[in-house]
Amino acid sequence: MQWTDEAIILGIRRHGETSVVAEVMTRARGRHLGLVRGGRSRALQPVLQPGNAVEVTWRARLDEHLGEFRMEPVELRAARLMETATAVYGVQAMAALLRLLPERDPHPHLYTSLSVILDHLHDPKDAGELFVRFEIAVLEDLGFGLDLARCAATGAREDLAFISPKSGRAVSRTAGLPYAERMFALPPFLALEGRAADRQSLEDALRMTGYFLHRHVYEPRGIEISAARNGFVQAAMKALGTAPAAADAASTGEKTIDILLP
Repeated sequence: MQWTDEAIILGIRRHGETSVVAEVMTRARGRHLGLVRGGRSRALQPVLQPGNAVEVTWRARLDEHLGEFRMEPVELRAARLMETATAVYGVQAMAALLRLLPERDPHPHLYTSLSVILDHLHDPKDAGELFVRFEIAVLEDLGFGLDLARCAATGAREDLAFISPKSGRAVSRTAGLPYAERMFALPPFLALEGRAADRQSLEDALRMTGYFLHRHVYEPRGIEISAARNGFVQAAMKALGTAPAAADAASTGEKTIDILLP
């Protein structure tokens, strides 16, 4: 068995004295693991850093085996990604999100999104907006997609202002006003094409996606939301000049979810 594909390094773990098991996100074959012999050498260590783009060749006798990777560097981003806290935490947070998906399950659109976001992590506003959209895409692929295109109550596509915490669907301003305290605000940059995110809308959006990840993914699996996500949110909001706020239980009718660090 053998194939070659584009890939982005997500992480590594030691294997024996000289080798590592590398975890990559490939364009055509999803998240994949493989043994890299000599991966702890001086020549390969700079290549096997999270965020780097590589061309990877995988070989194994049988498809279900771990197999071995041979890698050629394509774009070494790691040094640049170490320059800001949003980039350091962002790489880890996106890798944690991709680990929620089954291994070897193809998600080419997530590979493309990951590649784009990695090139914008130096800008907190761009990084925050792209990260929110990445979380929404992961929720979609896990079977918990949000419907933000039309009102759940009336079917209207205009003047959408809220998101129902129960259904994950948008609600228009008129239909939602009597229940506004129990719903999330719909960030304008998610509702209106061409609208740029600002600090408040980013904070609202990150609170909202964190809630749905916790409710549908983390809590049922008995795992915690990644510390890297909280680090990314903290760093992005600090860079944008605002202090992150914890989710408000009264706004959702559910228990408090500490997705934004105080």
